[in-house]
Amino acid sequence: MDLHLKNKTVIVTGGARGIGKAIVELLTEEGARVAIVDKLTLPNKTLPDRNAKGYYFTADLGTAEACQQVVADIVAEFGQIDALVNNAGVNDKIGLEKGTPEQFIASINNNVGHYYFMTHYCLPHLKERRGTIVNIGSKTSVTGQGGSSGYVAAKGAILALTREWAIELLPYAMRVNAVIPAEVSTPLYESWLKGFSDPQEKLRQVSKKIPLEHRLTKPDEIANAVAFLISDRSSHTTGQWIFVDGGYTHLDRSIS
Repeated sequence: MDLHLKNKTVIVTGGARGIGKAIVELLTEEGARVAIVDKLTLPNKTLPDRNAKGYYFTADLGTAEACQQVVADIVAEFGQIDALVNNAGVNDKIGLEKGTPEQFIASINNNVGHYYFMTHYCLPHLKERRGTIVNIGSKTSVTGQGGSSGYVAAKGAILALTREWAIELLPYAMRVNAVIPAEVSTPLYESWLKGFSDPQEKLRQVSKKIPLEHRLTKPDEIANAVAFLISDRSSHTTGQWIFVDGGYTHLDRSIS
C-alpha cells in the first residue's frame, strides 16, 4: 500500500536508536525526508546513513530554546514540516519514595516538556501543510509500574495532550494521535534484561504474559502504526490512543 509519504518532511525525536530508529527507517523506505533529532553524538557508522536514512540534527531537547533552534535548523534544511513524531524520553526511575520533588519535576520536563516545545515551534509550519502529529506513549500511563512517578506522570500527560491537541487543531484539519507500546525488543530493553541474574529466564517470564504469540513487540511493528497514522490513509483518525502491544495492556494475562 502506498502511504503517499514521498517527499514529506517528518521530524522524529529520539530517532537514533530503538523505536525511533525503526520509525526513521520505515518512513525513509516510504520516500519521506526524515529529520532525526537526538542528543546522542555518535560516529556516523552507528547512525542511520545521512543520505539513505535521513538527516541528523544533534540537540538536547531539555529546553524550549533548544527545541526552537532545532526546528529552525530543520526548516532551513527542508523548507517545510509535514509531520512530527514525538518519541524521545527515558524511564529515569524517579519514584515516590526514591526521589525528590526536584527530581520529579525534572523527570516530567525531560519526558513531556519537549513534546510541547517541539509541537509549539513546529505548529506554524504544520498548519501550512495540514500536518500530522504522532506522540509515542507508554503502557505505564494506564497500568502504573511502581517506582517511576515522574516517567508515568509524563506519559499520562502525553495521552491527555494527544486528545487536547486533537481538539485544538480541528480548525486546521490537523490530526493528532498516540501510539502506545508495552514490552518492545530494543537495545535499551536488552540492557535492562542483562541486569538480571538470568536474562533469558526473565525474558521468558515477560514474554509469557504477552497474549499474542507470547513475544515482545518488534520496533518495526510500532513504526508501522506510526507510518499509517502519519499518512492520509488514516485521514479520518484523530485523538486516538493506539496500543501496539500484543494485547499486553488490556487482555487477561491469565489466559497464558
